[in-house]
Amino acid sequence: MNLRLQPRVLHSLAALRAAQWDALHDGSNPFVGHAFLSGLEQHGCLRPEWGWQAQHLSLWRDDELVAAAPGYLKQNSHGEFVFDHAWANAYARHGLAYFPKWLCGVPYSPVTGPRLLARSEADRQALIEAIVGHVQDNDLSSAHINFHLADENPLFDAQWLQRDDVQFQWQRQPGWKSFDDFIGAMDHKRRKNIRQERAKVARARIRFVVRHGDEASADELRAMHGFYLQTFAEYGNAPALTLAFLCHMAEQMPRQLVLFLAIQDGEPIAGALCLRGADTLYGRYWGGAALPGLHFETCYYQGIDYCLREGLQRFEPGAQGEHKLARGFLPTQVRSHHWLAHPQFREAARDWCAREREDVATYGADLLRHSPFKLDDPSQ
Repeated sequence: MNLRLQPRVLHSLAALRAAQWDALHDGSNPFVGHAFLSGLEQHGCLRPEWGWQAQHLSLWRDDELVAAAPGYLKQNSHGEFVFDHAWANAYARHGLAYFPKWLCGVPYSPVTGPRLLARSEADRQALIEAIVGHVQDNDLSSAHINFHLADENPLFDAQWLQRDDVQFQWQRQPGWKSFDDFIGAMDHKRRKNIRQERAKVARARIRFVVRHGDEASADELRAMHGFYLQTFAEYGNAPALTLAFLCHMAEQMPRQLVLFLAIQDGEPIAGALCLRGADTLYGRYWGGAALPGLHFETCYYQGIDYCLREGLQRFEPGAQGEHKLARGFLPTQVRSHHWLAHPQFREAARDWCAREREDVATYGADLLRHSPFKLDDPSQ
């Protein structure tokens, strides 16, 4: 590492001015912004009993912040979405401790974006070296960099292990100016199915309003948070995001927070919470009444309509869900890199990761053969 660069561990982003952190990225991805990450810390979303402890790594040249990685000391794998339970079990069977480990990522958000924030490529490479050094100096089992950008791949040497996965994402195509243009590119069966789903919602006399953070009322924010709590309760999961954090986003990220609220008889009955980047809409949370077609309309079709109106190019509605394929979301590769301190486990995991990547590639290719779009459509 460049001897002029000094690494520091930040246990809270409150230690930095927002402008210092945000100077390291271009602002196109809301999840790595100071407002989002510091808001999680300030408003009770990173709970110690869930194994999250802020441990951001930073590099300084004199008093200037030149590189940083949003990082967390993890006591479990909760809220990461890159599943490593098999690795943790293998460590335990051999009498070794897999936790604590260090994670570079965005809590509760399986969203691709920049992870190694830096002023130059040299500083970014030095940050990788600092991450390895941090793991070694603190006797941690491993470092994990989840959902990073494809153009960060070359930064990782052979000691890092790559894992791939598939998400379903919408990509705008030339000529798509309206929702009818979008479904017009589909085969008859899928186009008919979407129209029927939308018609069910319309017959229930449900209308939708779109609210950015600076447009949402306190009642609408409370309603959206209530829908979020309802969904987590139905699945038996503990909700991490607080109403205070949602209000924080509305205030500090006023045009990046986007709510789609379903209204029936003058009252909100469902909602989807999204964040907006420079060219991408990110779907994060949903909740509401169990009415025919309402989930698909709220979570998918309203978002696609928004992207078409606003000129956005992509819509990432969240992890998993093969049902998204028939609704125009095609399989898209996402990636992560991992550094295991134990050399024997690292080599064993290397073969495991290679087989997993092959399986994921086969799975993605098979999914594409079931694309809803016509064979002569440019999205093929």
